[in-house]
Amino acid sequence: MRSAELFGGCGGLALGLARAGFKHELIVECDRDCIETLKENKRKRIAHVKDWLIVECSSHELNFENYKNIDLVSGGPPCQPFSIGGKHLGPKDPRNMWPEAIRAVREIQPKAFVFENVRGLLRPDFSGYLDYIVLQLAYPHLERRRGEIWKSHLTRLRQHEQSKRATQANYRVLVQGINTADYGAAQKRHRVIVIGVASQFGDEWKFPAATHSHESLVWSKHIEEDYWRRHGSRKISLPSSPHEKRMIEQICSEEKRPKENPWVTVRDAFVGLPSPRREPSIQGHWQHHGARAYRNHTGSSLDEPAKALKAGDHGVPGGENMLVNSRGSVRYFTIREMARLQGFPDNFLISGSWKAATRQLGNAVPVCVGEEIGRHIMKTIRAQ
Repeated sequence: MRSAELFGGCGGLALGLARAGFKHELIVECDRDCIETLKENKRKRIAHVKDWLIVECSSHELNFENYKNIDLVSGGPPCQPFSIGGKHLGPKDPRNMWPEAIRAVREIQPKAFVFENVRGLLRPDFSGYLDYIVLQLAYPHLERRRGEIWKSHLTRLRQHEQSKRATQANYRVLVQGINTADYGAAQKRHRVIVIGVASQFGDEWKFPAATHSHESLVWSKHIEEDYWRRHGSRKISLPSSPHEKRMIEQICSEEKRPKENPWVTVRDAFVGLPSPRREPSIQGHWQHHGARAYRNHTGSSLDEPAKALKAGDHGVPGGENMLVNSRGSVRYFTIREMARLQGFPDNFLISGSWKAATRQLGNAVPVCVGEEIGRHIMKTIRAQ
Protein backbone atom coordinates (compact mmCIF):
# COMPACT_ATOMS: atom_id res chain seq x y z
CA MET A 1 0.00 0.00 0.00
CA ARG A 2 1.15 3.52 -0.80
CA SER A 3 1.88 6.04 1.95
CA ALA A 4 3.03 9.58 2.59
CA GLU A 5 4.67 10.89 5.76
CA LEU A 6 4.64 14.47 7.02
CA PHE A 7 7.01 15.76 9.70
CA GLY A 8 9.21 12.74 8.98
CA GLY A 9 12.04 13.60 11.39
CA CYS A 10 14.97 11.23 11.05
CA GLY A 11 12.71 8.42 9.86
CA GLY A 12 11.73 6.22 12.82
CA LEU A 13 8.00 6.04 12.14
CA ALA A 14 8.52 5.92 8.38
CA LEU A 15 10.99 3.04 8.65
CA GLY A 16 8.66 1.08 10.92
CA LEU A 17 5.70 1.54 8.57
CA ALA A 18 7.89 0.55 5.62
CA ARG A 19 8.84 -2.66 7.41
CA ALA A 20 5.12 -3.30 7.86
CA GLY A 21 4.70 -3.18 4.07
CA PHE A 22 3.83 0.44 3.27
CA LYS A 23 5.58 2.02 0.28
CA HIS A 24 6.39 5.66 0.99
CA GLU A 25 5.89 7.83 -2.06
CA LEU A 26 6.64 11.01 -0.13
CA ILE A 27 8.60 11.90 3.03
CA VAL A 28 8.26 15.57 4.04
CA GLU A 29 10.62 17.29 6.47
CA CYS A 30 11.98 20.81 6.84
CA ASP A 31 14.68 20.36 9.50
CA ARG A 32 18.12 20.53 7.86
CA ASP A 33 19.78 17.91 10.12
CA CYS A 34 16.95 15.43 9.63
CA ILE A 35 17.04 15.98 5.88
CA GLU A 36 20.78 15.23 5.86
CA THR A 37 20.16 12.04 7.84
CA LEU A 38 17.45 10.87 5.45
CA LYS A 39 19.41 11.73 2.31
CA GLU A 40 22.62 10.16 3.60
CA ASN A 41 20.82 6.88 4.29
CA LYS A 42 19.19 7.07 0.88
CA ARG A 43 22.66 7.50 -0.66
CA LYS A 44 23.86 4.51 1.35
CA ARG A 45 20.92 2.55 -0.09
CA ILE A 46 19.65 1.50 3.31
CA ALA A 47 16.71 -0.91 3.04
CA HIS A 48 13.43 0.94 2.37
CA VAL A 49 15.05 4.40 2.65
CA LYS A 50 16.74 3.96 -0.74
CA ASP A 51 13.32 4.15 -2.44
CA TRP A 52 11.94 7.20 -0.62
CA LEU A 53 11.18 10.53 -2.28
CA ILE A 54 12.48 12.99 0.33
CA VAL A 55 11.07 16.50 0.05
CA GLU A 56 12.63 19.33 2.04
CA CYS A 57 9.85 21.82 2.70
CA SER A 58 7.12 22.79 5.12
CA SER A 59 3.87 20.96 4.61
CA HIS A 60 2.26 24.40 4.10
CA GLU A 61 3.95 24.45 0.68
CA LEU A 62 2.33 21.24 -0.56
CA ASN A 63 -0.87 20.78 -2.51
CA PHE A 64 -2.07 17.44 -1.18
CA GLU A 65 -4.64 17.19 -3.96
CA ASN A 66 -1.73 15.85 -6.03
CA TYR A 67 -1.49 12.71 -3.86
CA LYS A 68 -4.93 11.14 -4.19
CA ASN A 69 -3.34 7.71 -4.75
CA ILE A 70 -2.06 7.53 -1.15
CA ASP A 71 -3.52 4.85 1.15
CA LEU A 72 -1.93 5.96 4.43
CA VAL A 73 -0.93 9.37 5.80
CA SER A 74 1.42 9.36 8.78
CA GLY A 75 3.65 11.65 10.79
CA GLY A 76 4.51 13.25 14.09
CA PRO A 77 3.34 16.88 14.24
CA PRO A 78 5.84 18.97 16.25
CA CYS A 79 5.35 18.21 19.92
CA GLN A 80 6.56 21.48 21.50
CA PRO A 81 3.09 23.12 21.69
CA PHE A 82 1.85 20.29 23.94
CA SER A 83 5.06 19.14 25.65
CA ILE A 84 5.18 19.14 29.45
CA GLY A 85 8.61 20.76 29.16
CA GLY A 86 7.47 23.46 26.73
CA LYS A 87 5.53 26.72 27.04
CA HIS A 88 2.16 24.90 26.97
CA LEU A 89 0.71 27.23 24.32
CA GLY A 90 -1.13 24.42 22.55
CA PRO A 91 -3.19 25.73 19.60
CA LYS A 92 -1.76 29.23 20.10
CA ASP A 93 1.77 28.02 19.39
CA PRO A 94 2.89 28.90 15.84
CA ARG A 95 4.60 25.50 15.70
CA ASN A 96 1.24 23.71 16.00
CA MET A 97 1.01 21.65 12.82
CA TRP A 98 -2.14 19.66 13.54
CA PRO A 99 -4.06 21.85 11.05
CA GLU A 100 -1.65 20.67 8.35
CA ALA A 101 -2.05 17.02 9.33
CA ILE A 102 -5.83 17.44 9.14
CA ARG A 103 -5.58 19.25 5.77
CA ALA A 104 -3.56 16.34 4.40
CA VAL A 105 -6.28 13.89 5.45
CA ARG A 106 -9.01 16.09 3.99
CA GLU A 107 -7.31 16.58 0.61
CA ILE A 108 -5.78 13.12 0.15
CA GLN A 109 -8.69 11.12 1.60
CA PRO A 110 -6.50 8.14 2.51
CA LYS A 111 -7.79 4.80 3.68
CA ALA A 112 -6.09 5.37 7.04
CA PHE A 113 -3.80 7.67 8.97
CA VAL A 114 -1.56 7.48 12.03
CA PHE A 115 -0.11 10.42 13.95
CA GLU A 116 2.18 10.47 16.98
CA ASN A 117 2.61 13.14 19.65
CA VAL A 118 3.69 13.68 23.26
CA ARG A 119 1.49 12.54 26.12
CA GLY A 120 1.09 16.18 27.14
CA LEU A 121 -1.65 16.27 24.50
CA LEU A 122 -3.75 14.23 26.95
CA ARG A 123 -3.48 16.83 29.71
CA PRO A 124 -6.82 18.27 30.94
CA ASP A 125 -5.78 21.73 29.73
CA PHE A 126 -5.79 20.44 26.15
CA SER A 127 -8.88 18.20 26.34
CA GLY A 128 -10.99 20.59 24.28
CA TYR A 129 -8.36 20.90 21.58
CA LEU A 130 -7.83 17.13 21.47
CA ASP A 131 -11.57 16.71 20.98
CA TYR A 132 -11.30 19.29 18.20
CA ILE A 133 -8.49 17.34 16.50
CA VAL A 134 -10.46 14.08 16.67
CA LEU A 135 -13.68 15.59 15.31
CA GLN A 136 -11.86 17.30 12.45
CA LEU A 137 -10.24 13.98 11.52
CA ALA A 138 -13.58 12.17 11.78
CA TYR A 139 -15.36 14.79 9.63
CA PRO A 140 -12.55 16.37 7.59
CA HIS A 141 -15.00 17.73 4.97
CA LEU A 142 -16.48 20.13 7.55
CA GLU A 143 -13.77 22.73 7.16
CA ARG A 144 -13.10 25.69 9.39
CA ARG A 145 -14.61 28.81 7.86
CA ARG A 146 -12.61 31.92 7.07
CA GLY A 147 -12.31 34.00 10.25
CA GLU A 148 -13.85 31.28 12.44
CA ILE A 149 -12.02 30.66 15.73
CA TRP A 150 -11.27 27.04 16.56
CA LYS A 151 -13.66 26.93 19.54
CA SER A 152 -16.56 28.01 17.33
CA HIS A 153 -15.58 25.39 14.78
CA LEU A 154 -15.48 22.80 17.58
CA THR A 155 -19.01 23.73 18.61
CA ARG A 156 -20.21 23.34 15.03
CA LEU A 157 -18.50 19.93 14.73
CA ARG A 158 -20.09 18.74 17.96
CA GLN A 159 -23.50 19.89 16.81
CA HIS A 160 -23.05 18.08 13.52
CA GLU A 161 -21.97 14.88 15.26
CA GLN A 162 -25.04 14.95 17.52
CA SER A 163 -27.59 16.01 14.91
CA LYS A 164 -30.02 13.51 13.43
CA ARG A 165 -29.05 14.56 9.94
CA ALA A 166 -25.35 13.87 10.52
CA THR A 167 -23.87 11.53 7.99
CA GLN A 168 -21.59 8.72 9.09
CA ALA A 169 -18.13 9.92 10.07
CA ASN A 170 -15.55 9.61 7.32
CA TYR A 171 -13.12 7.97 9.74
CA ARG A 172 -13.30 6.02 12.97
CA VAL A 173 -10.62 7.70 15.10
CA LEU A 174 -8.98 6.21 18.18
CA VAL A 175 -6.61 8.08 20.51
CA GLN A 176 -4.51 6.22 23.04
CA GLY A 177 -1.56 6.95 25.28
CA ILE A 178 1.04 4.21 25.14
CA ASN A 179 4.30 3.24 26.77
CA THR A 180 6.50 2.25 23.83
CA ALA A 181 8.11 -0.46 25.99
CA ASP A 182 4.76 -2.27 25.70
CA TYR A 183 5.31 -2.43 21.92
CA GLY A 184 8.88 -3.71 21.94
CA ALA A 185 10.96 -0.54 22.31
CA ALA A 186 13.84 -0.58 24.76
CA GLN A 187 12.50 2.63 26.30
CA LYS A 188 9.81 3.64 28.77
CA ARG A 189 8.64 6.30 26.36
CA HIS A 190 5.11 7.61 26.84
CA ARG A 191 3.43 8.91 23.70
CA VAL A 192 -0.01 9.55 22.21
CA ILE A 193 -1.03 7.70 19.06
CA VAL A 194 -3.94 8.84 16.88
CA ILE A 195 -5.17 6.21 14.42
CA GLY A 196 -7.99 6.67 11.93
CA VAL A 197 -9.41 4.16 9.45
CA ALA A 198 -12.00 5.04 6.80
CA SER A 199 -15.55 4.08 7.79
CA GLN A 200 -15.82 1.73 4.81
CA PHE A 201 -13.49 -0.64 6.68
CA GLY A 202 -15.83 -0.97 9.64
CA ASP A 203 -15.99 0.34 13.17
CA GLU A 204 -15.21 -2.79 15.19
CA TRP A 205 -11.43 -2.68 14.90
CA LYS A 206 -9.51 -1.92 18.07
CA PHE A 207 -6.27 -0.17 18.94
CA PRO A 208 -3.31 -2.56 18.50
CA ALA A 209 -2.76 -4.62 21.63
CA ALA A 210 0.48 -4.45 23.58
CA THR A 211 3.03 -7.07 22.57
CA HIS A 212 5.37 -6.80 25.59
CA SER A 213 4.91 -6.34 29.33
CA HIS A 214 6.76 -5.49 32.52
CA GLU A 215 5.16 -8.52 34.18
CA SER A 216 6.74 -10.83 31.61
CA LEU A 217 10.16 -9.25 32.16
CA VAL A 218 9.79 -9.74 35.93
CA TRP A 219 8.91 -13.39 35.32
CA SER A 220 11.91 -13.80 33.04
CA LYS A 221 14.33 -12.19 35.51
CA HIS A 222 13.08 -13.28 38.91
CA ILE A 223 11.04 -16.46 38.48
CA GLU A 224 12.20 -18.44 35.45
CA GLU A 225 15.57 -16.59 35.34
CA ASP A 226 16.00 -17.28 31.62
CA TYR A 227 16.84 -13.58 31.12
CA TRP A 228 20.17 -14.02 32.91
CA ARG A 229 20.97 -17.31 31.19
CA ARG A 230 20.32 -15.73 27.80
CA HIS A 231 22.86 -13.01 28.54
CA GLY A 232 25.34 -15.30 30.31
CA SER A 233 25.19 -12.90 33.23
CA ARG A 234 25.15 -13.27 36.99
CA LYS A 235 21.63 -12.99 38.30
CA ILE A 236 20.75 -9.83 40.17
CA SER A 237 18.46 -11.51 42.68
CA LEU A 238 16.67 -8.52 44.18
CA PRO A 239 13.81 -6.71 42.43
CA SER A 240 14.70 -3.18 41.43
CA SER A 241 11.74 -1.50 43.16
CA PRO A 242 8.90 -2.10 45.66
CA HIS A 243 6.59 -2.17 42.65
CA GLU A 244 8.52 -5.10 41.17
CA LYS A 245 8.42 -6.89 44.53
CA ARG A 246 4.62 -6.61 44.64
CA MET A 247 4.47 -7.72 41.01
CA ILE A 248 6.51 -10.85 41.80
CA GLU A 249 4.11 -11.74 44.61
CA GLN A 250 1.12 -11.31 42.31
CA ILE A 251 2.64 -13.29 39.45
CA CYS A 252 3.68 -16.11 41.77
CA SER A 253 0.14 -16.34 43.10
CA GLU A 254 -1.16 -16.77 39.55
CA GLU A 255 1.50 -19.41 38.73
CA LYS A 256 1.35 -18.60 35.03
CA ARG A 257 3.82 -16.79 32.81
CA PRO A 258 2.33 -13.64 31.22
CA LYS A 259 1.37 -14.12 27.58
CA GLU A 260 3.24 -11.03 26.28
CA ASN A 261 6.93 -10.92 25.44
CA PRO A 262 9.20 -9.46 28.14
CA TRP A 263 9.99 -5.77 27.98
CA VAL A 264 13.20 -5.22 25.98
CA THR A 265 15.97 -3.97 28.27
CA VAL A 266 19.02 -1.83 27.60
CA ARG A 267 21.14 -4.99 27.93
CA ASP A 268 18.97 -6.68 25.29
CA ALA A 269 19.28 -3.70 22.93
CA PHE A 270 23.07 -3.50 23.25
CA VAL A 271 23.86 -7.16 22.51
CA GLY A 272 26.93 -7.31 20.24
CA LEU A 273 28.02 -3.71 20.85
CA PRO A 274 31.50 -3.37 22.38
CA SER A 275 32.16 -0.89 25.16
CA PRO A 276 32.49 2.61 23.68
CA ARG A 277 35.95 4.13 23.28
CA ARG A 278 37.27 7.58 22.56
CA GLU A 279 37.87 6.50 18.95
CA PRO A 280 34.87 4.59 17.53
CA SER A 281 35.22 1.18 15.90
CA ILE A 282 31.50 1.38 14.99
CA GLN A 283 29.95 4.45 13.41
CA GLY A 284 28.63 6.80 16.08
CA HIS A 285 29.83 4.58 18.92
CA TRP A 286 32.23 6.87 20.75
CA GLN A 287 32.13 8.13 24.31
CA HIS A 288 30.96 11.68 24.97
CA HIS A 289 32.37 12.71 28.33
CA GLY A 290 31.00 14.87 31.14
CA ALA A 291 28.06 12.78 32.39
CA ARG A 292 27.16 13.27 36.02
CA ALA A 293 24.25 12.29 38.24
CA TYR A 294 22.52 14.24 40.94
CA ARG A 295 19.15 14.22 42.67
CA ASN A 296 16.32 13.30 40.26
CA HIS A 297 18.86 13.22 37.45
CA THR A 298 20.09 9.65 37.30
CA GLY A 299 20.78 7.30 34.43
CA SER A 300 18.98 4.29 33.03
CA SER A 301 19.38 0.79 34.41
CA LEU A 302 21.02 -1.85 32.22
CA ASP A 303 18.32 -4.42 33.00
CA GLU A 304 15.25 -2.27 32.38
CA PRO A 305 14.06 -0.39 29.31
CA ALA A 306 15.82 2.98 29.24
CA LYS A 307 14.25 6.21 30.32
CA ALA A 308 12.81 8.10 27.36
CA LEU A 309 15.56 9.74 25.33
CA LYS A 310 15.27 13.52 25.30
CA ALA A 311 16.03 15.82 22.40
CA GLY A 312 18.28 18.14 24.40
CA ASP A 313 17.68 21.34 22.42
CA HIS A 314 19.35 23.34 25.20
CA GLY A 315 22.34 21.09 25.65
CA VAL A 316 22.60 17.34 26.19
CA PRO A 317 20.28 16.36 29.06
CA GLY A 318 21.59 14.27 31.91
CA GLY A 319 19.53 11.50 33.45
CA GLU A 320 17.46 10.50 30.45
CA ASN A 321 20.39 9.97 28.12
CA MET A 322 22.74 8.25 30.55
CA LEU A 323 23.47 4.68 31.59
CA VAL A 324 24.19 3.84 35.24
CA ASN A 325 26.34 0.80 35.97
CA SER A 326 26.28 -1.59 38.93
CA ARG A 327 28.73 0.62 40.85
CA GLY A 328 26.47 3.63 40.48
CA SER A 329 28.67 5.62 38.09
CA VAL A 330 27.13 7.06 34.94
CA ARG A 331 28.09 7.73 31.34
CA TYR A 332 26.28 9.13 28.32
CA PHE A 333 24.78 6.75 25.82
CA THR A 334 26.65 6.88 22.53
CA ILE A 335 24.79 7.93 19.39
CA ARG A 336 24.81 4.33 18.19
CA GLU A 337 23.40 3.13 21.51
CA MET A 338 20.62 5.72 21.33
CA ALA A 339 19.88 4.59 17.78
CA ARG A 340 19.64 1.01 19.06
CA LEU A 341 17.22 2.13 21.79
CA GLN A 342 15.07 3.65 19.03
CA GLY A 343 15.30 0.50 16.92
CA PHE A 344 17.38 1.80 14.00
CA PRO A 345 19.70 -0.71 12.30
CA ASP A 346 23.43 -0.30 12.85
CA ASN A 347 24.01 0.75 9.25
CA PHE A 348 21.58 3.68 9.62
CA LEU A 349 23.61 6.88 10.02
CA ILE A 350 22.43 9.79 12.17
CA SER A 351 24.03 12.88 10.62
CA GLY A 352 25.31 16.00 12.33
CA SER A 353 27.04 16.95 15.55
CA TRP A 354 26.54 15.20 18.90
CA LYS A 355 23.83 17.69 19.81
CA ALA A 356 22.14 17.45 16.40
CA ALA A 357 22.12 13.65 16.46
CA THR A 358 20.83 13.59 20.04
CA ARG A 359 18.02 15.97 19.12
CA GLN A 360 16.98 13.86 16.13
CA LEU A 361 16.96 10.63 18.11
CA GLY A 362 15.22 12.25 21.08
CA ASN A 363 12.37 13.27 18.78
CA ALA A 364 12.13 9.97 16.87
CA VAL A 365 9.40 7.33 17.04
CA PRO A 366 10.83 3.89 17.88
CA VAL A 367 10.93 1.86 14.68
CA CYS A 368 9.27 -1.20 16.22
CA VAL A 369 6.28 0.89 17.34
CA GLY A 370 5.70 2.14 13.80
CA GLU A 371 6.02 -1.42 12.49
CA GLU A 372 3.51 -2.87 14.96
CA ILE A 373 0.97 -0.11 14.31
CA GLY A 374 1.53 -0.40 10.56
CA ARG A 375 0.88 -4.14 10.58
CA HIS A 376 -2.33 -3.59 12.53
CA ILE A 377 -3.59 -0.94 10.10
CA MET A 378 -2.64 -3.10 7.11
CA LYS A 379 -4.52 -6.07 8.58
CA THR A 380 -7.59 -3.92 9.35
CA ILE A 381 -7.80 -2.59 5.79
CA ARG A 382 -7.16 -5.93 4.10
CA ALA A 383 -9.75 -7.70 6.23
CA GLN A 384 -12.52 -6.00 4.25
